[in-house]
Amino acid sequence: MNLPRLVATAFVALFALATSTARAAGTDVPKLYAEHCASCHDAGRLGGIGPALLPENLGRLKRDEAQAVIRDGRALTQMPPFRDKLSDAQIKDLADFIYTPPAQAPRWELTDIRASQVIHNKPGTLGDKPVFKADPLNLFIVVETGDHHVTILDGDKFEPIQRIPTRFALHGGPKFSPDGRYVYFGSRDGWVSKFDIYNLKYIAEIRAGINMRNIAVSSDGRFVIAGNYLPHTLVLLDATDLTPLKIIPVRDDAGKSSRVSAVYDAAPRKSFIAALKDIPEVWEIPYSDKAEPIYPGLVHDYRMGEALAAKGPFPVRRIRLDDYLDDFFFDQSYEHLIGAARNGKNGQVVNLIVGRRIADVDLPGLPHLFSGITWDYRGTPVLATPNLKDGMVTIIDMKNWKTIKHIKTLGPGFFLRSHENTSYAWVDVSFSPNKDTIQIIDKDKLEIVKAFKPEPGKTAGHVEFTRDGKYALVSVWEMDGALVVYDAATFKEVKRLPMKKPLGKYNVYNKITRSEGTSH
Repeated sequence: MNLPRLVATAFVALFALATSTARAAGTDVPKLYAEHCASCHDAGRLGGIGPALLPENLGRLKRDEAQAVIRDGRALTQMPPFRDKLSDAQIKDLADFIYTPPAQAPRWELTDIRASQVIHNKPGTLGDKPVFKADPLNLFIVVETGDHHVTILDGDKFEPIQRIPTRFALHGGPKFSPDGRYVYFGSRDGWVSKFDIYNLKYIAEIRAGINMRNIAVSSDGRFVIAGNYLPHTLVLLDATDLTPLKIIPVRDDAGKSSRVSAVYDAAPRKSFIAALKDIPEVWEIPYSDKAEPIYPGLVHDYRMGEALAAKGPFPVRRIRLDDYLDDFFFDQSYEHLIGAARNGKNGQVVNLIVGRRIADVDLPGLPHLFSGITWDYRGTPVLATPNLKDGMVTIIDMKNWKTIKHIKTLGPGFFLRSHENTSYAWVDVSFSPNKDTIQIIDKDKLEIVKAFKPEPGKTAGHVEFTRDGKYALVSVWEMDGALVVYDAATFKEVKRLPMKKPLGKYNVYNKITRSEGTSH
């Protein structure tokens, strides 16, 4: 990390507001921070050994919880308790300090990204065969956010192969190389990590941003892209060792910048698709060497050389919309994306070939489209999506984009999952008083046929199936949680494994084959 530049250009500006407030109260909080926090969290609060301490990065941690962490430390981490060194008033002042927005947005540039790169094992130096006997395509990558670890789980025996430490606040959706050998992790603090599953070792890590939403891996396995909240950028990396290739500032033609809500790989199109938080646009970024040229604006006849194509590599094709799309879902051909509008009433269907909205969809509430799935319903492909606001699962006909049914559930939920070899879809209601319940939907009847509680009183969520679809794994989202394995046909419990808040688990085969029953 380029600390001299950070201190010189950011330190005073970042803390100006908090400094004046603290001094007015008689406490020099920046000095307190510098003495007790800066060595691990960076003088500019951008993170080091410890996580970044900026409001954007602390969004999932309530202020009183932050005070508790400062006072009591955090188990199984290097965060020590400060209750014997700081008074309650000082602890409160520090918590208020780290939640204070900086007067000037911190920067994270190409030099910073390059300086952060760590090579753990030089690419090409490790063996090409798995060091374990389990089927490498039926493994589960289990993200345990309770103590920042990942468990590599044998999907046949349901036994852990290895448990590895990860960066702080790992995003729940790891991405795989096309052959399933490598998995890429993204953390909320901007770290991208490449892990060799065959050898159970990290290859490389790099910090692509300060606050990152997620990552995607190109279908040819050559590139990784990171979408950032802070700074407002997209960062392209070489998938071999995560060397940075390009930073794309995210702004519209008028210069307004935007956070990146999410970024996805559209494999059949050989391009990345980015959802933007603050600009009503969707961006397509081709990564193929043979991609068609992209011409900004209107062109009468590109064959006559009447316009200049956007320069590559990774040119940006802007698709302008009528409303913001924070999250969306692709059909199986990746010719259409379906996004939820912010008006809470409908969604938009965008045709990626022509680059415009072609239909509206009846999507009330707050559908969680990235957790949507598809299946064949009586000869018609349908999209099914859970809802973060209303207790329903919405079924959409993907031929005419009409709503077939809103299936009522016990409350709002986050995930919906199924598999090609099962007649059922499993949905959680984790955002409701019935958060401990999983409900089962018959995919032909479009009705809920069963409900059960993996552990009464504790939040149940995120289902993932084995490679063959015979078993379903459910997470109990608690620090003293569990991974519960069920027979997907009888719904009977088969096995229970203790886990530290298993946020999600991801089957290698289902992910790399883009199973219709899981997210991509």
